[in-house]
Amino acid sequence: MARTVTTAAARRALPAARIGSNALVALVSRLLFAQAGASAAVSIGYSRRNVHSVLVAVLIAVVICGLAGLVRSGGHVAWLVAVSFESGFVAAGLFRFAYFRYLGGTLLALITLGTLLHPAVARAFAGWRRDTEHSAVAGAVLAGDRAS
Repeated sequence: MARTVTTAAARRALPAARIGSNALVALVSRLLFAQAGASAAVSIGYSRRNVHSVLVAVLIAVVICGLAGLVRSGGHVAWLVAVSFESGFVAAGLFRFAYFRYLGGTLLALITLGTLLHPAVARAFAGWRRDTEHSAVAGAVLAGDRAS
């Protein structure tokens, strides 16, 4: 009877861990898309409306959208790239704020970077290691290899 409870618990635990990590990855991706839209809207709205300002705003929005697409994969490398790019966006935004009093998309970049650095989100992006270990244990339990 105890083995049946353990087997049922192992079956229920695997999808729950994947659903939680997928939700966090989707949250970060949506934040990045929101950051791209907000950054472009603010930049175009407050720019001097010359060609260079508009092109830079659109280019930054396209880069952030590409980063959001990369983050959708949920891999650890995608998380590292996202943290690196967001750190650069925050640094550039704080520099612009200090010298030009222009905030742009810096607030949303700070929020996104804080979300990426949250331990639960970092675990979600590194979850493939934990899932493989958990799957091996669950497979052993299901096969009856583990003594109870």
